[in-house]
Amino acid sequence: MAKTILCACEDVTVEDVRRAFALGHRDVESVKRYTGLGTGPCQGKSCLGLVARELLRLGATPAEAAPFTVRPPLQPTPVGAWASVDPAPLRLDAAVPPEPGPGAPPPAPAPLPARARVVVVGGGIMGLGLAWQLCQRGETDVVVLERGYLTSGASGRNGGGVRAQWSTPTMIRLARRSLELCARFAAEMGINVWFRRGGYLFLARTAAQRERIERNARLQGEMGMRTRVLSPAEAAEVVPELDTARVLAASWNPDDAVVFPWPFLWGYAERARALGAAVHPFTRVTGFEISGRRISAVVTDRGRIACDTVVNAGGAWSREVAALAGVRLPNRPVRHEILVTEPLKPWLGPLVSDLDSGLYFSQSLRGEIVGGMGDPEEPEGLESGSTLRFLARFSRALAACVPVAAGLKVVRQWAGCYDVTPDNNPILGAAGLENFLQLSGFVGHGFMMAPAVTEAMAAWMTGGPPDEIFERFTIRRFERGEVRREDFIIG
Repeated sequence: MAKTILCACEDVTVEDVRRAFALGHRDVESVKRYTGLGTGPCQGKSCLGLVARELLRLGATPAEAAPFTVRPPLQPTPVGAWASVDPAPLRLDAAVPPEPGPGAPPPAPAPLPARARVVVVGGGIMGLGLAWQLCQRGETDVVVLERGYLTSGASGRNGGGVRAQWSTPTMIRLARRSLELCARFAAEMGINVWFRRGGYLFLARTAAQRERIERNARLQGEMGMRTRVLSPAEAAEVVPELDTARVLAASWNPDDAVVFPWPFLWGYAERARALGAAVHPFTRVTGFEISGRRISAVVTDRGRIACDTVVNAGGAWSREVAALAGVRLPNRPVRHEILVTEPLKPWLGPLVSDLDSGLYFSQSLRGEIVGGMGDPEEPEGLESGSTLRFLARFSRALAACVPVAAGLKVVRQWAGCYDVTPDNNPILGAAGLENFLQLSGFVGHGFMMAPAVTEAMAAWMTGGPPDEIFERFTIRRFERGEVRREDFIIG
C-alpha cells in the first residue's frame, strides 16, 4: 500500500505523502511542494483527489485538504502555438484566479509564546534565513510568523537564479557572498537545493545595452569576477541554439548559478527550529501594540506576543505590515509571471536573459525550461492570477531568441509579486519606530541576496559592526535624496 503511486506524472507514492505529513507538511499546497505531486502534465487532475483522501485519513482537516488551483494551460501546448496568440492589453478580470488563500492552521497548533526577544514577520527566505543566522549567533529566542504555508510567497515562486553580475560594488559583493553560501548550503543544512553553476548569459541587442554590459563587466573584473563580454559568435558557442541575428554582444559569467528555491526555505526553517526558534505558518499579523517610539507586542489572529524587536520581512506584503504600525513604506507589489515546459534532455547550460525584452529562462536539472518576463503594463497590486497575455508575450520572445523552443510544450504557469522600491534597492534597518527593523524591497533579487543579507543583518543585530548596507539602504535615503537606482533588474 505504501508503494502505491498517487501521482503518476511525478512518481509520488502514498509513502511520500505520509513522510511529508509526518514532517509537518499537512496542507495540500505544502505537500505538493514537498513531493512534487500535481506539477506534471496532468496538473493534479488525476492525483489531487487521491492525495486529499490520504491526508484526511492521516488527520488533516478539510481546510488543509482543500484542492489547489490546477495551473493553466489546461493541457500541454507548444510554445509556437502560444506565440501566435495576440497579446491583448492586460485585463485583471481576465486573469485565471490564483490558488486559494493562506488556508487554515492545523488542528491544535503549537501555541504562540507569550514573549520573544525577536519576532520576524514573514516566513520567506529573508525571514527564515534571518532566524537561522540569529540562532547561529546565540539569539535563539526568535519567532517567525508566516501568513500562509512556507513557500507560499515570492520565495516559492521564482526562477531560482543567483548571479553576481550587477552594476554596483555593493550588490556584486553581496551576490558573490550569497553564491558562496548557496554552494555550501546542502552540506551545512542537510538538504539538497540542486545548486548548479551554469552561469548567466545576458544578451544585448542595442548599443546602449552593449555599453551597459561592457561597463558592468569592467567593474566586475576589478572585483575579481570572471565576467567576459562576448561577440555574437562567442555567445552562440555557449548556447548554440541561440538566434544571434540581432544580438550585438553578450555578458557571460560562468560562476553564476541556479538553485531550486523550496528546499532553501525548508532547510532554514528546520535548522532554525533545531536551534530553538519557533516558526508558525498560517499566522496572520493583525496589528502592533506601541509604547512611545517602540513596538511592545505583535498582535496576530492566534494571539499576542510581547517582544523586544520586530523585523518586517513581509516581501510584497511589507507595506501592509508596516502600515499596521503606522509606518509608511514606498514599496509597491507588482505581479511577475513565470512558466515551465515539459522536460527534455539537457541542452541549456546557463540562465539566458534578453535585456531587450526582459525574457529570462534556464533549464532545471529535471530538464524543464523555467522562465518569465516582466510586463511594462502590469499595475501595482497583490495579484497572483495567471494571464494569456503573459503566455503569448513570453512564447514570442522565447521562440525569437531560441527558435527550436517553439516546439516545447508549456506545462504550467504561475505568478508571484516583486516587492518594488523607487530605486530598485532594499529598505533595511529601523523605520518609524526604534525597534521596527525593515528587511524588504528587494524587487526580483531578494532570493539571491538573502543568504548574504541575512548573515550581515544577524551579525549586526547581535552586536557586530554594521555593514554599510544598513546605512546606504535606510529609508532615510529617500528623504535625503541620496538615491542611486539599480538598473540591472530582469524579469
